[in-house]
Amino acid sequence: MATDDAPPLYLQIAEQLAQLIRNGTLARGEKLPSVRELARQHGVAQTTVVQAYHWLEDARLITARPRSGFFVAARPVSLPEPSTPRPMRRPREVSVDWLGQRILGRNQPVDIISYSSGTPGPELFNPDRVRRAVVRAAQRHRNLLCTYPGSSGHEDARRALARYAVSLGCSLDPENIVITGGCMDSIALCLRAVTQPGDVVALESPTHFSFLEVLQGLHLKALEIPTHPRNGLSLDALQLALDTQPVKAVMVVPTLSNPLGSCMPQAERKRLAQMAARHDMAVIEDAIYNDLVEVDEMRRTVKSYDTTGHVMLCDSFSKTLAPGLRLGWLEAGRWAEKLRAIKDLQAGGQSAVLELALADLITQAGHAAAMRQLRTAVAARMDEVRHVIAAHFPQGTRVSDPPGGLLLWLELPRALDSVQLHEACLARQILIAPGTVFSASGRFRNCLRIGVGGDWSPAHLEALRTVGDMACQMLQSGAPRKAA
Repeated sequence: MATDDAPPLYLQIAEQLAQLIRNGTLARGEKLPSVRELARQHGVAQTTVVQAYHWLEDARLITARPRSGFFVAARPVSLPEPSTPRPMRRPREVSVDWLGQRILGRNQPVDIISYSSGTPGPELFNPDRVRRAVVRAAQRHRNLLCTYPGSSGHEDARRALARYAVSLGCSLDPENIVITGGCMDSIALCLRAVTQPGDVVALESPTHFSFLEVLQGLHLKALEIPTHPRNGLSLDALQLALDTQPVKAVMVVPTLSNPLGSCMPQAERKRLAQMAARHDMAVIEDAIYNDLVEVDEMRRTVKSYDTTGHVMLCDSFSKTLAPGLRLGWLEAGRWAEKLRAIKDLQAGGQSAVLELALADLITQAGHAAAMRQLRTAVAARMDEVRHVIAAHFPQGTRVSDPPGGLLLWLELPRALDSVQLHEACLARQILIAPGTVFSASGRFRNCLRIGVGGDWSPAHLEALRTVGDMACQMLQSGAPRKAA
């Protein structure tokens, strides 16, 4: 990577220490090296170490004790995790209503404080790094601006994606990679390749709202499978569904699922790949949040265990590099030719110049460091939000504790109606996402998803305190909960 893309020295030191704190190598309460000692270890000025320590203080990872030095901060407040939902008895037609569109759609008032975003805001990206990559690609390949792109993507970009996929545990042939207009575009293409209208698709419960939109658009039925807030999709429940229902495909987000933030253990990922082969069924894996998980092992995909081509891997860099590039990619396994034919017919190709800019970005030497910096910044924000929830939300509130990402799932006391809370908050120019929009059945009426993406500011923490106080007031007033 070019030297002007390298993070400053103080930030490199801070990121190294943050990683040691988050993976437990530096224990909570442990004393850190003195400023002088750490400066000598790294061969930098003491002022650089002071900057690093101040950054870690701002991230609430360390604390300063007068005349004693710096110490690893106490572990963030511990809160009980949400419960696992009951299985659905049968598949359901999907009908995405106005509420989900209003909350999670793109047309939101600019003056509203929103917790609907699972994408980092502009302040967490590096727009100059992206701009330089786009300019380089346009200068070096200006002739591509005047030619139609290939529908599968530029060969150099597909090779770069194949190299990147090694970090996901995959060994992919660049010829089998298809570049798309985003992760949801990839998922929709995969569904078109393996289903027909009326087919049953199994998916996590609660699930990503956009998954429901895609299923509705393709006239597919949703069969929601119970999902644990820590360990992800229940494969025992999935097996029961496969034994009793005509499931054609499974949609799954094994790493940092949306909205729970759960991460499937590696043994379960391998088991899921084996189940797909045994039942001759497609598993459509969304890996969009893999680079935001704090534990390297959790980046390994279900696709990495696939020996029969039954796992279709979909990904994008909109959550980690640049949403504005609008690029995703997929590897469709045994359905590669059928999917490529569908894309040729319906979508065509993307901008080859932007594909090459993306290839530049993900192959730069500093890409891994940029991801560590992003994860650290997001984790500090999540810690702050969990502190607010613990202090201001009703007693008995349960909260997910994902190892990364930008989403928290809250289970409020059962007497609370999150749709009513949503309406009350909206009157105060605060937008929250009630749990009902994350299910085809209207379940999770006492749940919320809190996203810490978007244009985050100190006002968001204050508004979140207001949301918690309003929830407490509604609970104390005994406001009747509407029937689901």
